[in-house]
Amino acid sequence: MDSMPAAAKVNPPAKRKKSRRVRWALYIMLLPALALVAVYSYGPLMGLVIAFQKFEFSKGLFGSQWVGFENFRYIFGLQAFTRALSNTLFISAFKIVLGLIFPIIVAILLNEVRLLWYKRTVQTFIYLPFFISWVIIAGLFKDILSPNTGALNAFLALIGLKPVYFMGNANIFPFTVIFTDLWKGFGYASILYLAAILGIDPSLYEAARVDGANRFRRMLNITVPGIVPIIVLNATLKLGTVLDGGFDQVQNMISPVVYKFGDIIDTLVYRVGIQASRDSMPRYDVAAAIGLFKSVVSFFLVSIAYYLAHRFADYRIF
Repeated sequence: MDSMPAAAKVNPPAKRKKSRRVRWALYIMLLPALALVAVYSYGPLMGLVIAFQKFEFSKGLFGSQWVGFENFRYIFGLQAFTRALSNTLFISAFKIVLGLIFPIIVAILLNEVRLLWYKRTVQTFIYLPFFISWVIIAGLFKDILSPNTGALNAFLALIGLKPVYFMGNANIFPFTVIFTDLWKGFGYASILYLAAILGIDPSLYEAARVDGANRFRRMLNITVPGIVPIIVLNATLKLGTVLDGGFDQVQNMISPVVYKFGDIIDTLVYRVGIQASRDSMPRYDVAAAIGLFKSVVSFFLVSIAYYLAHRFADYRIF
């Protein structure tokens, strides 16, 4: 009886010491990642001062004139910015919604495939476009969708329809952007949902099968509810990108004739803040102001989405 308290007194401190050593080892392993985040994510935040200056490259960050919110008043008064903002919201909304729906459908259907070789073959073909750069894909679709030599318009001509200028028609161009983005990314995005489906308890399917539920019922009542937390998480994270629009894609596909409905915030920033023309020099201050505007809006959208996910779906991201 007397030996038990002594052992109890000796072991907990030893365990705590060992646990402390393990934690310190994990913290040390985190240091390189924290250093990268500090240098490349938080270090450049000092450059946000440019958004409140009339920035002159020769005078630098600390010598340029302070103008307060003048750059923000300037961008909100630009007709090109209002147009780019509405285009970005339209394109991003479709990308987010379709980018959630299609991968979920594909993941559920692939999960129901019983032939392993067929399943792997389909997965390989739908994953491949994700690893191809937008430079190559843009060139590929420009050839496929060409009104003169494109394969799609050649098919339309065979069935008696007039050729469509997918890349040069401002009304059609946004939908071309949405479709190509969906084609490129839906296969890879389905991996997340396939992994979530594999985490569902197989006994639930067995019990439902015993109760007489067919494959569609099992899919509807077990598979879909089982991946709802991942859907909520993914939707929450995607909401923060609603002002992105996809610069790599649009910049490689856009042309001046489709600026009316195809120009997005990022391509506008590129032209205003980086490209120089005969009439104007690059406006780094205006580009920084637009970037800060995007970051603030995205932060509030993610915060609201996280609150709604916790409030209505009882889901916590962290």
